[in-house]
Amino acid sequence: MFDFHGDRKRYFDIQVENTHKYVIPFVREAFSIKPGMRVMEIGCGEGGVLKAFTDNGCIGVGVEMDLPRIELGAQWLQPELASGKIKFVGSDIYLVEPESLGGAFDIIVLKDVIEHIHQQDKLMTQLKKFLKPGGVIFFGFPPWQMPFGGHQQMCKGKWLSKLPYYHLLPRPLYKAVLKANGEPYEDLLEIRDTRLSIEKFRRVSRLTGYKVLNKHHYFINPIYEWKFGLKARKQLPLINSIPWVRNFLTTCVYYLLTAEEAI
Repeated sequence: MFDFHGDRKRYFDIQVENTHKYVIPFVREAFSIKPGMRVMEIGCGEGGVLKAFTDNGCIGVGVEMDLPRIELGAQWLQPELASGKIKFVGSDIYLVEPESLGGAFDIIVLKDVIEHIHQQDKLMTQLKKFLKPGGVIFFGFPPWQMPFGGHQQMCKGKWLSKLPYYHLLPRPLYKAVLKANGEPYEDLLEIRDTRLSIEKFRRVSRLTGYKVLNKHHYFINPIYEWKFGLKARKQLPLINSIPWVRNFLTTCVYYLLTAEEAI
């Protein structure tokens, strides 16, 4: 496992910086972020992404099922919680209603979350309940076929955590490799079973009634600036123009969507 993932406070701080430097500017390319806007993050973890939005005058609500992560966030965001700038909700998004969160939202954020969801069409339909007319949803995720699209960097073993592409092995063989090395294969197989590619995401978005306002495909993921000291780089136009092939060489995509019509 990379130290990047083991030190939760460092990871929180990196999420704040990454959101300030890359996510918020990306959103602003197509949508004006104004003070007082309501932002919901699904799978918010400790709330690092939300903090960056509240630093820009927004009001944040984080929905997270992993309660220990919320507890850590509550320690690091005491001023924001005390002032009402941020609120945490420990729940499954399917079990809450907009009214319980104070109403609908101008911006919804799913960063490194959608690739964990099995019924992506169900979730994206559900999100319309929480989105104000004209509001936007930010998605950031690694395409499944990219070198570490199986999230194998989370493995405990050094060689497995740094070995690219082996998550593309047939499922039984992939499971056998993980199990033989004492890795938490259930969690990693969950990622494999969703197998979210750029094409699948675009298809599900279209079928559930969304249109794309903005998109960036990255050859070097912005988060690698802190992880490896590498400067973020967008994908080459030639590679980006070839469906499916681009998935193997694109380490991260950002998408900004809006609903074709509210429900």
